[in-house]
Amino acid sequence: MTTRRVHGDGSIYQRSDGRWCASLRHEDAEGRHARTVLYGRTKTEVRNKLKVALARVEDGAPVRDASATVAAWVKEWREVQMAASNLKPTTQALYTSICTTHLEPAPFGMITLDKLKPSHVDRLILELRSKKPTGTKEKSKTLATSTIRQVYHVLRLALAGAVRDKLIARNPCEAVKRPTVERTDAKFLSAEDVSALLKAAESSRYHALLELIARTGMRRGEALALMWDDVDFDSGTLRVRGTLSRVGGELRVSEPKTAKSRRTLPLSRAVSARLKWQRAVQARERERAANVWHETGFVFTTETGQPVDGRDLFRTLQAAAKKAKLTDVGIHTLRHSAATAMLENGINIKAVSDLLGHSSIAITGDVYAHVSEDTARAAMDALSDAIGI
Repeated sequence: MTTRRVHGDGSIYQRSDGRWCASLRHEDAEGRHARTVLYGRTKTEVRNKLKVALARVEDGAPVRDASATVAAWVKEWREVQMAASNLKPTTQALYTSICTTHLEPAPFGMITLDKLKPSHVDRLILELRSKKPTGTKEKSKTLATSTIRQVYHVLRLALAGAVRDKLIARNPCEAVKRPTVERTDAKFLSAEDVSALLKAAESSRYHALLELIARTGMRRGEALALMWDDVDFDSGTLRVRGTLSRVGGELRVSEPKTAKSRRTLPLSRAVSARLKWQRAVQARERERAANVWHETGFVFTTETGQPVDGRDLFRTLQAAAKKAKLTDVGIHTLRHSAATAMLENGINIKAVSDLLGHSSIAITGDVYAHVSEDTARAAMDALSDAIGI
C-alpha cells in the first residue's frame, strides 16, 4: 500500500512486515541527490516524521542531524573553519585550548550531534562551575566565570559552523542563556605603592619596561611590541601598533586587541627621558653582543636583541612586589593603577578611554567604577562645603 505525493514531497507506504515507511528525495549537504527513508510503527507516526523532515528541507536544514560526535566535529571545526577565519593567532590558540580542555574530552565530547540538546549544554555549564583550574591545589578554587562564558562562546561558534555545513538543523546553544560573568573591580595600587614597586625594581633589567606601563597604562603585550620606529622624540609621541605574545611556542607580534587599540600616546617628560635612557643602554648592549646581536627593532629586548618574553617580565614584577611588601600584584595592576590615577585626578573619562585603547567609554566606566576611599571622602567633604550650613 503506497500513498504517492507530489515529486519531492515524499511517499508513504507499508512494508510486508507491517512497518510503515516514508521515502523522501532531497539534496544532501554537498548538493547531491539523496534519498532518506523514515520508519514508524503506524502511518500517523511516519506521516509526522515526514512532515518534520519536509519542514527541515524547506528551511535548508538537513533531513537528519549528523551522527558524528561533538569531539569529532569540534576538532574538524577548529582545524578548518576556525583556521580559515580572520581570528587573531592568539585567539585561535585560546579557542584551541578551550576545545581540547573542555569540549572534546568525554563525556560531553562523546555525545553525538543528532542527540545533543540544550540540556546537555546546561549540564556542561554546571560541571564547569565546579571544575578546578588546571594545576591548582586550592580546594575552594574553581574556574573563573569568564572562562565558563568563553567555553560557551566557543561551543556556540563551533555548532554554528555545524549548522552552516548542514550537519544539524539548529544550534542547541541558542536555547541556552549565556553564562554571566562575575563582576569584580579592577585591582589597583595607590600612587605611593606604584612608586615603591618601581623603586624596588630599579636594579632589574626590565625596570624601564615596568615604568612605561605604569606611566602610560599600556597593555603588557603593547609595551613588549613597541618598536623604535614607533617612538618620535621630536613630536613627543609613541604609536601603539601591535601586541607581542607567545603563540605556538614562539613570540609573535599581532594586531592590537581592537581597532581603537591602535593609537598614539603623548610622551610625558619622564617617559621620554626613560626611553632615551633605554636607547642608550641598548646601544651599549648591542656593542657588547657584537655578532650575536639580533637587530629586531624592539625598544625592550634581551641582552642579544631578541624580544622579551612576558613571563620574564612577570617574574621581575613579582620579585619587586615581594621586596616592596605588596601582594596580589600583576602586570595588569599597573595598567589599572594608571587608569585609576588619571580618573581620580580629574581626567575626562573619554580621554582616559582613548589613552587606554578601550573600544568604548562604557568599558572604561564599567571596569573603573570604583573610587579610592580618599577620593570618596574628598567628594563628600566638597559636597558638604558647597551646601554649607
